[in-house]
Amino acid sequence: MGGAHAVRARAVTACTLLVLSSEALEEVCGRSPGLREHLARPGTDRPRNRLGEAAIELTAGHEGEAALPGTYVDYDVSPREYHLGAVQTVLRVHSRVADLYSRPMDQAKQQIRLTVEAVRERQEHELINNRDFGLLHNADLKQRIHTRSGPPTPDDLDDLLSRRRRSHYFLAHPRAIAAFARQCNERGVLPEVTEFHGHAVTAWRGVPILPCDKIPVTDRGLTSILAMRTGEEAQGVIGLRHTGLTDEYEPGLSVRFMGVSEKAVTSYLVTTYQSAAVLVPDALGVLESVEVT
Repeated sequence: MGGAHAVRARAVTACTLLVLSSEALEEVCGRSPGLREHLARPGTDRPRNRLGEAAIELTAGHEGEAALPGTYVDYDVSPREYHLGAVQTVLRVHSRVADLYSRPMDQAKQQIRLTVEAVRERQEHELINNRDFGLLHNADLKQRIHTRSGPPTPDDLDDLLSRRRRSHYFLAHPRAIAAFARQCNERGVLPEVTEFHGHAVTAWRGVPILPCDKIPVTDRGLTSILAMRTGEEAQGVIGLRHTGLTDEYEPGLSVRFMGVSEKAVTSYLVTTYQSAAVLVPDALGVLESVEVT
């Protein structure tokens, strides 16, 4: 505890610090043996890679019967368990509407369709904003960066791309995409246009920038831009859902008939379950404090 320490730390994101004098720290540690033991514990001497994982010892270029190094691979002894979040609603359709106004369009079917669309919209909102599994809240701290000057510039997106092995696409609020286009115009840079699922979208460095109005914009005009790699094989971001539901209407979404009330109102329970997982830290990055005004 005493003496000067050579260890230094650098904050890579905005943070709140608790600063104590050495006398105050000694007093706190005196009341908490566990804290004193934790602070006095020496760090491991085992080599680490740039991601903070235990380095895998290898050898190459040797000749003859050289002694080969042995190694261990880091693994999580208590991996995170993901619980699926539910989005539900009860659709009520009066039997009179279903009986009298089902031609030329089936009213009950159309109301179910609109309800399913609303559920899917809320599902997308949860995947972005949910405090437990939402992407905005599950990016690793080392994968969060701030803009250099406020508005999203080509340099900012380059910084975001450089932090992962590969990015499949960006997610940004439409206002953020417009702000990025303005910055490109000021610099005389022409954004790329690429095809994504049959639609022409703006791109940067060949990575599509997909609009997502579920990413919030604050009253001060600040938002975030996400960059991600997707898919289990690529060790990226994956969506989680449960299929094979009773009365499944679409994969992972069910529309269950609940009966007819005494007032001749037919009820349907519309349910879907979802979550998302970031398989490795560099699969998801966030550019924060993006000005769009």
